[in-house]
Amino acid sequence: MMRPPPPFGLLRAGRAAVRAARRAWSSGGGPPGPISLTVRPLKSMADELLDIQVSGLESRQAVTLRAQVLTERDSMFDSSGQYQADGEGRLDTSRSPSVGGDYLGVAPMGLLWTLSPSPMEEPYQRLSKLNLIDSPMNVDLSVYSGHSGSDTIPGVPLVKQRIERWYSKPDVRRIKLREGNLRGSMFIPPGDGPFPGVIDLFEDDGLTEFRACLLASRGFTTLALPYFGFEDLPRTVTDLRLEYFEEAVNYLQKHPTVKGPGIGVIGSSKGGDLALSMVTFIPQVVASVCISGCNANTTSDLHYKGIHLSSLRHDVDRIIILDSGILDMSKTFNNPNTKEDSIIPLEKAEGHILFVVGEDDKVWNSKLFAEEAIKRLKKHGKDNYELLSYPGAGHCIEPPCSPFRFAKIKRLFGLPVLLGGEAIKHCSAQQDSWQKIQDFLRSHLC
Repeated sequence: MMRPPPPFGLLRAGRAAVRAARRAWSSGGGPPGPISLTVRPLKSMADELLDIQVSGLESRQAVTLRAQVLTERDSMFDSSGQYQADGEGRLDTSRSPSVGGDYLGVAPMGLLWTLSPSPMEEPYQRLSKLNLIDSPMNVDLSVYSGHSGSDTIPGVPLVKQRIERWYSKPDVRRIKLREGNLRGSMFIPPGDGPFPGVIDLFEDDGLTEFRACLLASRGFTTLALPYFGFEDLPRTVTDLRLEYFEEAVNYLQKHPTVKGPGIGVIGSSKGGDLALSMVTFIPQVVASVCISGCNANTTSDLHYKGIHLSSLRHDVDRIIILDSGILDMSKTFNNPNTKEDSIIPLEKAEGHILFVVGEDDKVWNSKLFAEEAIKRLKKHGKDNYELLSYPGAGHCIEPPCSPFRFAKIKRLFGLPVLLGGEAIKHCSAQQDSWQKIQDFLRSHLC
């Protein structure tokens, strides 16, 4: 749904503000130069940094920078930062601090990192792209005179610029997978290969593809693998069999574009503990990235060739309902040590493990879970692990293109659940961890 056009009076006031700024320049001795908004590059990958600069403003002029995205579902996302030009009428988001709006301080990518549903939209949505291959996400950047908030209609922009953010490089291939029991999408890098092979697991029901597409653009043949809520897969997370994930490993290992012999896996939240189980029980998995996961099996029982891991579950009686109506579930999971038969025996893993955690995770204490996992590995003389721990980061640590979300709708409850984190610290963690995740996978798969 598009935002309604501003009332005529506001349009007229905005034009008057522009004319007043021009007159101020004239009274200062000569006509003003043109106001320009320079973004480099105009076309970029969604995980790349941007250089955003404005010039031609008045000395010390107060302005608001805004970003808007209209999704393929016609949902509007926006963000704003309030700035003051320097003495020469310039601002550079890599040096100039935002003094208000949706973020504060120097944050070169703050406009993209704080994109969130506009006030008239359904809250707590993830900004997502349906067609990842053939078209970019268009982001409209604009500059307005004065300081205004995201909930106001700002009038006529002084200058604006559209940029393109792509999830795939040219010639990345997407192949729908429906092979045996497997469902999902394969993303294959451009070129002849062979490439490192990675399986990508999310917690969300259905098929989540954007990270797999970005990984393919960075040189990994990647299988986005759903395990419930997609096509003919179970509608809910019932008892899981690790044989399904082993089938995916075998399929990927034999794929002609995959280098092998070892396969990598990256998983978030519930996908994180699945990634740990895969590296523990499936020897072909030699590199496992566990993002905001648990060192125990969660949500549903896990079975594999006579092995059974019971599930660690939320204690709903310990949910806290905040004044905003958001559910705080951070106290609902006990230390897995209280349920020994759910703990993943990581000491059996011969592959390498990368733990990525946010220290302000409000879904569960993923930092504690990673520390417990590492303690167990050390106890058994293992050193096949690395830990990335980020202060101020919450639960959903995703690629750098992903705006910060402080809450999301939990399908089980139909209500928003607190995720944790502070916007800029969280998104800085996403930026830092993304390259380190790729380096980790390459070092053990190449």
